[in-house]
Formats: sequence, C-alpha cells, structure tokens
Amino acid sequence: MKFIDLTPAPTVPRDGWDRPLVIPKQGGKPVALTRTTTFIDCIEDKSALSDWKSRNTLIGAAKRPDLLDVVRQLDPEEPTDKRRLNQLAEQAQDIAGANVKREKGTHLHTLSEYVDRGEPLPAGASAADQRDMTAYLMETLDFEVRAVEKFVVVPELRTGGTFDRTLEYAGPDPDGNHIEGLFIGDLKTGSVKYSELKMAMQLAVYSRGEFYDYTHFPVDRADKKAFAAWKKREVPAEEAAQAYTPLTGVSQKWGIIINLPAGSGECTLHWVDLEIGWAAARLALDVRATRSVKGAMRPWVSGVTDTKAA
Repeated sequence: MKFIDLTPAPTVPRDGWDRPLVIPKQGGKPVALTRTTTFIDCIEDKSALSDWKSRNTLIGAAKRPDLLDVVRQLDPEEPTDKRRLNQLAEQAQDIAGANVKREKGTHLHTLSEYVDRGEPLPAGASAADQRDMTAYLMETLDFEVRAVEKFVVVPELRTGGTFDRTLEYAGPDPDGNHIEGLFIGDLKTGSVKYSELKMAMQLAVYSRGEFYDYTHFPVDRADKKAFAAWKKREVPAEEAAQAYTPLTGVSQKWGIIINLPAGSGECTLHWVDLEIGWAAARLALDVRATRSVKGAMRPWVSGVTDTKAA
C-alpha cells in the first residue's frame, strides 16, 4: 500500500464546546459547526453505552471508595456540585479502565501510518502490535492511501469533521462488479457489531464534504484577546471561498471500514452503503430540527370561558 499525503490537517479553531469554527463559504464571521460525530449521534440507540458507563462508574467507585467520601459532601441539586459530580463520575470510569480501549485505538492508528508509509514500526512496539500491524498490512495491500485526517465541512448539514483516510481501490464491489476510484475509509479498532448505521452515516457525511483549509484565517486560540477579535472579523465572500476545495472523485455510494480490534491480530474489511448512511443523516437533520420546535406544551387555562372567542 502506497501513501501519498500523510500530513494531517492543522487543528481547526474551536469554541468552548469543542465545535469547529469556520468562515462560511459565502463570507462573514466565523460560525460554529456541529461535529460530524455529534450530529449523527441523535438517532443512535445509546442504551448500551449508558449501561456501560454506569457499570464502569460503579467499578471505579469500588476501586477508589475515597471518591464516595467526596460525593457525600455534594448537593446533586446545586449547579456547581453537579459539575463536580460529573467530574467524579468521569474519574471513576477512568479508574475502571473505560478509556483504555480509546488509548489503544489511538496507538494503533499511529502505528498504521508507519505501515502505510512502508516504514518499520518504532522501537518498543510490542509483539501484539506486530501481529496487529501484520494483519493490517495483509488486508490493505489492495489500497493506496491518498490522504489522512483531513477536515471537511458539509454546509447542507452545518457539520464539520475530520475523516480518517481516503483509499484508492480497483476491484470487485459488494456485488462482484468491477469498481475503482477513491473511497472514504476508516480504521476501527473496536467491535463494529452494533455500529453499522452510525459508521455508514459518518462516512456518508464525509464523502459529501468540502475540504476546508483554516490556515487561510490563522488565529492563536491561546491568545484570548486575539481570538475574541478573530471571531468578530467579517471576511469577504471572495476571500472565504479560497479556503474551500471540492472533495472530487470520492465515491458517495460505498465506503470502506478496516476493522482491527486491538490485540486480536485479526483485520477484516467491510463495505458500508453510503446511500443508506446519507438517508439516515438527512433524517438526523430532521430530528435535530424537530428538537427545536416550540409550543408542544401550553399552560392550563382555568376559570371563566372567553365567550367572545367561541
């Protein structure tokens, strides 16, 4: 597998809610976009995730009972204490090892880039890492990676996000017909059993995006004064449009999932139907709009009836 453009896009400026701030293509002040992963979450069944977090909170508290001493001093109805309780719950989950898989996933993503470049793994790579990367190499021989971690926006959805990579491929599609071109690809290092629709939505949104180069409008996020001024700046449309580049030649029909569960030494490939994913993403747009609808509940009216209205 050859690798063409491994340089990740620089970090996009973000607001206090971690939403990417971009200059609209038509010009104007920076606007906050919904992160792609947040956008698609609204139609996902989160019951399993909620149960998992609850279990890890209990496990973490059992391992560190001193956390409960702090909890007993807090009022769950007081706003400041609520935030502190949320922090303690996150801490308990971390103690339980809830973030271990995420850290392993980040590690494997880094190692996969060595494989993509045809370079040896860094010194200190474990035997498990070697097995995982060997499996990754063997399953991705038919691909050429053309870009990695590039930020794209989808104005229609008002979303922004960073796709994992684009893959050049020529060969049979899911129906056995010849297909070739560029495909949005994503390396997943956990189970994909219950995330088919979410992955299809995520890749479908990316496939319909436009590259956005924030370096056209640089700002030092750490400089509060400069950042505040940057957020108020009006950018002309002609200048703003220069930051956008079409995502050309990428399939909007099929995406590719590379599933490499950490430590398994096994890698499998999966096609994902981006037309199904895009239909679901459009549904997510409707769901999010519906959440903003007002007037579903009105005050009860008692007393004398307004006979004039009758």
